[in-house]
Order: sequence, then C-alpha cells, then structure tokens
Amino acid sequence: MTLSLSVRIAEEFASKEKASLSLPALAELAIAAGYDALCMRASQVGIHSPQNAVENAAAILAARRLGVTMITGNFDVVYNNEHGPACLRKIGPHLELAGRLGAPLIRVALKSEQDIDWAKRASDEAAEFGLKLVHQCHTQSLFETVEGIERTLRRIDRPNFGIIYEPANLELCGQEYGQATVERLAPWIFNVYLQNQLLRREGKMTLTTWRRGPVSFDLIPVHEVGGINFERVFQALGLVRYSGPITVHQAGTPNEPASEIARATASYLKGLARNSL
Repeated sequence: MTLSLSVRIAEEFASKEKASLSLPALAELAIAAGYDALCMRASQVGIHSPQNAVENAAAILAARRLGVTMITGNFDVVYNNEHGPACLRKIGPHLELAGRLGAPLIRVALKSEQDIDWAKRASDEAAEFGLKLVHQCHTQSLFETVEGIERTLRRIDRPNFGIIYEPANLELCGQEYGQATVERLAPWIFNVYLQNQLLRREGKMTLTTWRRGPVSFDLIPVHEVGGINFERVFQALGLVRYSGPITVHQAGTPNEPASEIARATASYLKGLARNSL
C-alpha cells in the first residue's frame, strides 16, 4: 500500500487556496507520520505556479524521497465549480506539472454531458505521456451517484480514465459505498480518498448535492468511530485486490495539530491495511 497524505491537511475546509504550512514543513510532517507520498493540490503548487516554484517543489520532495500520487492543478477543480471542466479543454499544463512532479494521476472535473467528449480527448493526450486522469466521486458532478459514475466512465471509455473512490461523498449523496459499490467500480478505481464525517441535521458543514439537496454534517478524524465504516471500505478494497494509493483527504482542523492527526490516521489505516489489503 502506498499511503498518501493530501496537502489538504494544511488547508481549511472552506478555504482551499492558502496553505497553513510550507511544503518543506508539510513534507517533514508526512515523513514523520509514516506516509510514502503527498497528494498535491494547488494550495502548494499548481499550474499557476512559476516554473522555479515547481522546480523547487520537485527538489524538496526528491531530497526527502517523498513521492506524489496525484496532482489537482488548479483551484477550479478543487472547488468543483462551473469552470472546473475547463482543464479538459487545455490539459497540457496539467500534464507538464504531473510530469515534473512525477505524479501518475491528474484529477479533473466533469459537470455536464458536453464535458464527456473533452474528457476523451484529454485522456488520449494524457496517454501519450503515460498519465491517467481521474474524477473524484463528488457532489454536483457527473460522478455523484454510482449509476452516474459507471454510465459516465463507460461513455468516456478510455483505459487511462478512472475514479477516485471516495466513500464520504457517496454517503452525502445517499449512495451505498461498501462492497457492492467497490466491486461495481473496481476496474476504474485508480485512487482512494478517505475523509470522515457524521451526517447531522445540525452539522456545522453543509454541501449541496444534486440528488438530495443540502446535506449537513460534522467533520471528524478518520480514526474516530461513528462515521464512515472504514473497516468495510478496506475489506471491500481487499476483495477486489486494490493495490493503488490510499490517500488521506482530510481537511485541517483549527483545534488539533496537523502532525498529531496525520500520525494517528496513518497508524489506524496501516492497521486496517494489514488485515485487509
């Protein structure tokens, strides 16, 4: 298992553009907590970054022998807004960034049926560089429901286009996220995002879904019981012999040090992996 830490741990849930830690500090934190790689987002380095900043980031990671599992190259994809799919129409800068950081996966966004043809073209361009495109199971996208995910993937029909399996977003959209879903989507699962939540009517966070409207919840640490059933998740991944990265995609919390959360989460997930993967 490649255990990856998303740089989202150094972002607030609602503000995803400013990092609370420098990349060297975040890399050291990841290594100390037992991670193999980072999942890179635009808050640290993206297609907007000057070339010298990208080169510096690559050097920082190489010096620490820390890999990059995936890039999310701009803020529009991060926010999943109406401009997110524009990355498919100009995928070149994302390919260049992934290549420089040694990342095999690039996260993209699709919002409408019109984006599917662009996804095909972008996938073909990425294939020339040996890279894969992935879409997160995400609210307000063609990847909200299990049925919609499978239908869209079959229409794109490219071996290098897959998904980031993400049980929390599936739960928000009222979808089953366990064994049946993992088995159904297994051929396309290229990455796994893990974050934890408690669905509550009085929750501090609210996301709008196309399928269910606004859904409220509270964020809780990945290793805290009562939210997503990660034992079920790992058992399902083990049954399909998933061998790709496991990425901790939890946002930072103001009252808990990122280093402690990262360490506790890594220990918890390694224990689940030993029993299932």
